[in-house]
Amino acid sequence: MTWNLNTAALLIPLLFLLLGLAVTVAIDPYISRKHRFVMGLIIALSIVLIAQNLLEDWLAAGSPRPLLRTAVSVLGYTLRPVFLILFLYIIQPGKKHMVCWGLAILNWGVHMTAFFSRLCFWIDEHNHYHGGPLHSTCLIVSLLLLAYGLFQSARSYRTPRKHDTIIPVLVVLITLGSVFLDSRAGSLEQPVTFLTFGVVISSVFYYIWLHLRFVRNYEDGLRAQQRMQIMLSQIQPHFLYNTLSAIQYLCEHDPKAAGVMTERFSRYLQGNMSALKDDGEIPFTQELEHTRIYLEIEKVRYEDALQIEYDITVTDFRLPTLTLQPIVENAVRHGARGKRGTGTVNIATREYPDRYEITVADDGPGFDPEAPVLAVDGREHIGISNVRSRLEQMSGGTLRIWSEKGKGAVVTIEIPKKQVDKA
Repeated sequence: MTWNLNTAALLIPLLFLLLGLAVTVAIDPYISRKHRFVMGLIIALSIVLIAQNLLEDWLAAGSPRPLLRTAVSVLGYTLRPVFLILFLYIIQPGKKHMVCWGLAILNWGVHMTAFFSRLCFWIDEHNHYHGGPLHSTCLIVSLLLLAYGLFQSARSYRTPRKHDTIIPVLVVLITLGSVFLDSRAGSLEQPVTFLTFGVVISSVFYYIWLHLRFVRNYEDGLRAQQRMQIMLSQIQPHFLYNTLSAIQYLCEHDPKAAGVMTERFSRYLQGNMSALKDDGEIPFTQELEHTRIYLEIEKVRYEDALQIEYDITVTDFRLPTLTLQPIVENAVRHGARGKRGTGTVNIATREYPDRYEITVADDGPGFDPEAPVLAVDGREHIGISNVRSRLEQMSGGTLRIWSEKGKGAVVTIEIPKKQVDKA
């Protein structure tokens, strides 16, 4: 090996990359202690592998030292499968991966035979490398570990977020590409192998992958919190009290009607609890049914003082859970019930070439949509803001409010059609 600017140009960026990754992993508060340990071990072994590459290149170009060169080569062949196992601990930190370690130990044992036989490889007295019958052991073991890692990545993340497996797939492609380039390098001066570069790049990718998983988990937790908040905003003390009071009244005057209302109230509560389990979008028909149950309860309480009109022309689309019902409840409480005499709430759906549209209109007293009217009691403000946030995040949709004093209010929800819908 000749120490020149070309060698420095290869090593310095690689070492700085590892140094930066080490510092970042050490101070990163968002990865677990186990992941931090695994990443630290990968970085340390990467430095060892770089040193091994340099030493092997130097020994290959220098005077014959068969025993030392054999030891250095065994170290390199032993380390390569270990990196793939450590990558598995990033994907599945809770598993022991004993079978994989068994393969790594087998690979080490086969290469250790180089000290006393020609079964795997040997270095002759002229410093030439020769492969034995089992010289492909490291490659075969690595391919098995790559296939296993890819399988476990696909198995562990069989979710609608299929792109969570992109980085594990990229690591497989980088590794295979690096092995191919090393096999074609021939007499090219190569103080650090392509595979070593591939290992370092893959380490950075897996660190990025850890943060993508953190963001995903944070989003899931945020959505669960939003669903809890919006569910609690719907089950308000005065609504429970008034509904139970109405049931008590009906028990005394109309037991049959009391039984019907009790059943509806039970289904309403069940729908709210089910919303906590729904992490994605649900069919509009399911959300509409939950809204109908709520309105049937309100109709029993307010009778002819509340009128509901449906103009449903399309139902074959999906939306986040608890999207329609909070909007309708807001229209009932601040719209229809705020009007003297009979108040009306209209629920309509329309389909357009690029979107689905839901409108909820009331003929109540109206309000200034720019003023914080919805936050009078706090709960409606939380409900509406959560609906808008979840609609944007999960469906790419929008929520608009139009109102004018004395002319009621209209809430419009737009949900873009997915590409699969347009096909």
